[in-house]
Amino acid sequence: MRAIIVGGGKVGYYLLKTLKDEGYKVTLIEKDASICNKIAEKFDVDIICGDGTDIEVLKDAGIEYSEIVAAVTGKDEENFTICQIIKINFNYCKTIARINNPKNSSIFKALGIDKTVCSTEVIANLIESELNDDKIKIIQALDRGEMVLLELNIDRKSSWRNKTISNINAPNGCIIVSIFRDKRIIYPSGSIEIKEGDKVFIVTNMEKKYELEKCI
Repeated sequence: MRAIIVGGGKVGYYLLKTLKDEGYKVTLIEKDASICNKIAEKFDVDIICGDGTDIEVLKDAGIEYSEIVAAVTGKDEENFTICQIIKINFNYCKTIARINNPKNSSIFKALGIDKTVCSTEVIANLIESELNDDKIKIIQALDRGEMVLLELNIDRKSSWRNKTISNINAPNGCIIVSIFRDKRIIYPSGSIEIKEGDKVFIVTNMEKKYELEKCI
């Protein structure tokens, strides 16, 4: 697999390191010559000192032979522009955009960027979960923060207590992946009864999390 990373800051640096360690063919595009030189000293990869919004620079980076481009600069407008240029001129290539301001997430998605990652939003959700004394906690953000793994603690007031999985009132899109009971893992089926003291692990999105809170 061939990938292009645009942006050689901390995010781009560690993304480059991770992909290279996994054996991918990676090319980095970065405007700042000093950053290019520092990265070149540590990694034996193709590095282009140039503007990722320039079609000729993208071609030099091998976009015509690449499957994906990750635009991870520190500027949302630059990441968006890069992805839009690629969608218009190289629509066979997938795009991933880093979003620095969570307010821009809906705009990026509405305009057709394949995938977006907002680390601010992911971290904020995790912090909120830790600070709130709720029955539902976010254990892990998944799929670039779009999905979450939740832990639901069943107490005597829970509407799920003593009900089988097939009879609980879970919103559509909430998938029970396991139940932790008495130090053992139970893999779910419709006939499994949920007991007081259980920890139920669920994969869903943030919108469904709020619906789930109302149901229980």
